[in-house]
Amino acid sequence: MSTPDEAPRAGPAAGEGFRLEGVTVTGGQGPVLEGFSAHLPGRGLTAVVGPSGSGKTTLLRLLNRLADPDAGRITYDGRPLAEHDVLDLRRRVQHVGQVPVAFPGTVADNLRLARPGAPVADLLARVDLDPELAGREAQRLSVGETQRMCLARALALAPECLLLDEPTSALDGDSRSRVEKLVRRLADDGTGVIMVTHDASQAQDLADRTVAVPGRR
Repeated sequence: MSTPDEAPRAGPAAGEGFRLEGVTVTGGQGPVLEGFSAHLPGRGLTAVVGPSGSGKTTLLRLLNRLADPDAGRITYDGRPLAEHDVLDLRRRVQHVGQVPVAFPGTVADNLRLARPGAPVADLLARVDLDPELAGREAQRLSVGETQRMCLARALALAPECLLLDEPTSALDGDSRSRVEKLVRRLADDGTGVIMVTHDASQAQDLADRTVAVPGRR
């Protein structure tokens, strides 16, 4: 059984969050995850690290049931993940993919897709975007602005936890710094963050703890 390294740092007290016990996911070329066990707390910022192809993105998808394991057990808040209503789980645990997606329409339209009546100006301010961008066509935003809009769209549902898949990998230095500060602030304000990153130094500088996913054997 493969067991991840967990390196705690001083930071916010961790809630129950996710526990994975002996989780296996099999792909076309063999196991993507094999006998993987870890605790991913529901508070603070947890960085998930590991070599390319080790299953980090797959792990993130398991946590709000965008995929299900072939073997093993996952719990959230002490209950088996399969016992949670999947739509409720996805409202409580929001997934933001590596490539930010802007849907047709304005920035405000995009936020209201998540929640009709969402407080657009407040959400944009929360992710350090000018509220005047609300009326701009979302597909005209820069990549960094689009990533922050996607975070605002996820926050519209007031989730307990954010699952972020390499949120800074496509960004330039300034946009990367903005998103890192935003993610850290969200964690400090009480939103649990589980973030996949390929950058060990980013994990060390930003996260409260790291969980390492071993590569294929």
